[in-house]
Amino acid sequence: MDEVALVWFKRDLRLRDHKPLKHAVETGLPLILAYIVEPAIVQDPHMQARHWRFIFESIDDLNSQLMEFNQHIQVLYGDVADIVNSLAVKYPKLHIFSFEEVGLRHTYDRDRQLRKICDKRGINWQEFASGAVIRGLGHRRGWNRHWLEVMSQSTDDPQFKRRIDHSNDAFSQSLDAKFVLTDTLKQALCTNHTDKIEYFQLGGEKRAWFTLDHFYQQRGKYYAQHISNPTLARRACSRLSPYLAWGNISIRQLVQQVEKRDVPNGWQRSIKAFTSRLHWRCHFIQKFESESEMEFRCTNKAYDQYPYSNDAVSGERLTAWKNASTGIPLVDACMRAVCNTGYLNFRMRAMLVSFLTHHLNIDWRLGIEYLGAQFLDFEPGIHYPQFHMQGGVTGTNTIRIYNPIKQSLEKDPNGDFIRKWCPELSQIPIELLHTPWKLTTMEQNLYEVTLGEDYPEPIIQVDEAARQARERLWQYRKRHDVKLEAKRVLNKLSILDD
Repeated sequence: MDEVALVWFKRDLRLRDHKPLKHAVETGLPLILAYIVEPAIVQDPHMQARHWRFIFESIDDLNSQLMEFNQHIQVLYGDVADIVNSLAVKYPKLHIFSFEEVGLRHTYDRDRQLRKICDKRGINWQEFASGAVIRGLGHRRGWNRHWLEVMSQSTDDPQFKRRIDHSNDAFSQSLDAKFVLTDTLKQALCTNHTDKIEYFQLGGEKRAWFTLDHFYQQRGKYYAQHISNPTLARRACSRLSPYLAWGNISIRQLVQQVEKRDVPNGWQRSIKAFTSRLHWRCHFIQKFESESEMEFRCTNKAYDQYPYSNDAVSGERLTAWKNASTGIPLVDACMRAVCNTGYLNFRMRAMLVSFLTHHLNIDWRLGIEYLGAQFLDFEPGIHYPQFHMQGGVTGTNTIRIYNPIKQSLEKDPNGDFIRKWCPELSQIPIELLHTPWKLTTMEQNLYEVTLGEDYPEPIIQVDEAARQARERLWQYRKRHDVKLEAKRVLNKLSILDD
């Protein structure tokens, strides 16, 4: 056997609406299904045990489905270039099928290197667009129509039953042992002794569909009403974001499911809000594809000179933000929640970024990897554009400075979220819970919390920090270079239809 079809799984851990897999099956060639654990991704600070657990849970789910076709996904370890070179020696007629990846710089560099290897060796590597994202798009004219066209097309569902698939046993036996992911390494990748596993969503294609069905059966009715509440959003929101991020379900499958399912009475507002976010998701990933340098610099290049604080105090404040010890209850509760569960609703994510970049005046680059690593649904194409928007470095979007006290009073009025994640404050009455620094010494004794010991004093005075932030932001936005660069950003990244 010298001719095989390799399907390289990445952020597309599903068996349905999978164009590379469909085309590979249709070749009639023996299949090699592989997921590659790359050292560069293992070392990526965005990746944590929670992500690897989700990935391996997803692969286990797919393998349980593939058993009846005498197939399974091989999990390999090593640089993709080295693995492909090794396979090309064993299989002179190697065909590779994969999705394009809208990822970080190291994945782009990897793909460029692999393309050179494939061209040199005569390997047929077919890449397929992910969702409605257009690779290398330098403008957004007509992109809305393109999105609608892609979403309306039939899903690319492989038909395994057309033939009896060849077993991967021969491939497993001939594979260089150094490329086999050992159980020891797999266990090390998945282990974080501080994680409470029961708080995290489980990965898998079947789990994605279960979550969607459950959303439509009961949870989704209050989606629009509770989306900004940090406690209630955990149930009312779809909770499909990690399944989209790791490809357990495709955006097209979701869009088509929304269109075909009946909308129960009283759900119209919620389903409309949910649908708009499916389009919103692709919109931002396309932004990142078109302006991927935002991984390292501001969307609006003029903000690279923004006057962030760089003194020793800012370092202490950054540590407090990461460690959920700012002394601002909602900020600390949000950070503890996302670190312990991998999930936080959108409004609270935006508030964390706003507090970091505006109230603390800390460069977004110092916090973006840490916060991204907490999200189970970490998606570069969402995380980076959103961080730039909330951090106010686009020069085009509305400047938003979220007041954490106001957000606390409005979105957690009964203090349920704060009490859950900051239990040291649980005895404080609601009228003081959002601003515990106002407690007198007698009240601290009464409610069994000592500021500076049981819970920190606030690291900033919120109102004054917000005032200074507004002054900095609006003054900087008036600069000529900011306005000039904003025009470039709008011309390249705004949605324009012919």
